[in-house]
Amino acid sequence: MTGSNDLTSLTVTELAAMLASGRVSAVEITDACLDRIGHYNDALHAFIDVYAEEAHAAAKAADLARGAGYALGPLHGIPFGLKDLVDIEGKITTGGSKVWANRISPATGSLVRRLIASGMIIAGKTHTVEFAFGSWGTNQHMGAPRNPWDMREPRTPGGSSSGSGVAVASRMVPWAVGTDTGGSVRTPSALNGITGLKTTVGQIATDGILPLSTTLDTPGPLARSAADAAVLFEAMRGGSAASMEAILSGSAPRDIKGLRLARLPDAELDCVEPAVLAAYEQSLAQLAEMGAEIVSIALPFRFADFGTLTGGLIAAEGYSFIKEIIDDPAAPVDEDVRARFAVARTMSVTDYLRLMRERETICAKATAALAGVDALLTPTTPMTAHPLATAEREKILPSHFTRMANFVGRCALAVPNGFSPTGLPTSLQIICAPNDESMALRIGRGYQAVTDWHRRAPALEDAV
Repeated sequence: MTGSNDLTSLTVTELAAMLASGRVSAVEITDACLDRIGHYNDALHAFIDVYAEEAHAAAKAADLARGAGYALGPLHGIPFGLKDLVDIEGKITTGGSKVWANRISPATGSLVRRLIASGMIIAGKTHTVEFAFGSWGTNQHMGAPRNPWDMREPRTPGGSSSGSGVAVASRMVPWAVGTDTGGSVRTPSALNGITGLKTTVGQIATDGILPLSTTLDTPGPLARSAADAAVLFEAMRGGSAASMEAILSGSAPRDIKGLRLARLPDAELDCVEPAVLAAYEQSLAQLAEMGAEIVSIALPFRFADFGTLTGGLIAAEGYSFIKEIIDDPAAPVDEDVRARFAVARTMSVTDYLRLMRERETICAKATAALAGVDALLTPTTPMTAHPLATAEREKILPSHFTRMANFVGRCALAVPNGFSPTGLPTSLQIICAPNDESMALRIGRGYQAVTDWHRRAPALEDAV
C-alpha cells in the first residue's frame, strides 16, 4: 500500500483511480489526511474543528460499501474540508465570529448533502474571516490561518476562505469548499498556490450557508488542479456519478488553440508587484504558444472602481442580516470587519436601488466589451502574500482584480502561474461569461497540461 505521505500529495484524480482499482482504501486516505492535520494544524491554524471520529467511521463504511459493490461514485471515500460558513445539522458553525462560537446549525445545507451523497468524507471545518467579509484572511478573535509558503514569517492566507486555502495547499486535504462574494475562493487560492473556481450565482445551492450578500454569494471549490476543481464543482451542483467519471477520465476538452483571450490594458497593471507582473506576462506568452490569440480590448470600467461598488453592495446586504451584532459595541467583532459595514449605516433604500441599477448598466457594458473574447485574463491578486502583521494597513487589496467578476455576474478560475524570488506563489485569473465554467476550466486544464506550478508544494519541515 502507498505510504501516508505519498497519499496526501496526490490529487483527487489520482486518488479516485487508486480507490477504483483497490490499490488504496478510504481508511488509508482519510487517516493520512487526519494524521497530517494533527501534525500541522497547530502551526497553520487551517481547521477550526476536526471530525476525526466521524471521518474515520465514514471511511470504514466507504470501504465496506466498495467491497460489496455499492460504491456511490468515483469520489466515495475521499475527504474534504468545509468552510465554517456552511451548516451541518447539530454541528457548530461560527461564520468566523466569536459571537457565534456556540451556534448550533439547524439543518444541513444542500451542497453538503450532495457531497455526502457522492460518498465524500468531511474531515472538518476550516477557518474563515469573520462573516466572510475580508480578502487578506485575518481574524482578530478566532485567529488567522498561516500561509504555508513562508514558515519564517507569518503571512496572509487570503480571505475569506482562508482555512480552506491553507488546508489544501499544505496537503491536509486534497480539496475544500469555499465561498466567493468578492474573491473569497480565488484570493486564498492565489496566495496559497492552488486552483480555485468562482462559480456563477445559481449554479450551486446556497441554502445552509450563512449569507453575506444574497446577490453575490457563490460557493466554489479549492483544489490542487483545474481537473480536480472541475469534478468537485460537478459534485457541488449535484452532477451524476457518470458525469464525474467523465471528468476524471480526462476526456473534457483542454485544447485552447484558436481561443481569443484578452489581456488587461497596461493602465490596469500599474498596481501589480513585479514578480506577479512577470508571471502574468509569461502566462500570456505560454497561452499564445499553445495557439490562443492574445488580444487587447478596451474596458468600460477600471478595476479599482469595484472596490466601492462591490464593497457597498456587500456591506448593505450583509448589514441587513447582522445589524444588531455590528451595531453592538460590546459584541466581540473584528474591528476591521466592523468598519467594512460602516457604509451600510448611511445607505438609504434609494441609494441601494440606485446601486443595483448601476450594476445592471455595468453588466451590460461588460457583456458588450467582452462579447468577442472567450476569457479575460488578469493577475488574480496584484501581490504575493504579505506579512500578517501589516496587511490590513495596505491600500491595495488582494481582491483588486477579483471583485469585478462578482459584480458583473461572471465565473472565474484562479490557477498558479509562478513564484516570486522569495518563493511565494503568483496566480493567473481566467474570467469567463456567466455559466461558462466549462470554458474557464478548459483554459485552466490546458494551461496546467504544459506547466507544473500547480504541482509544487510548500516545505513544512519547520512548521512544528
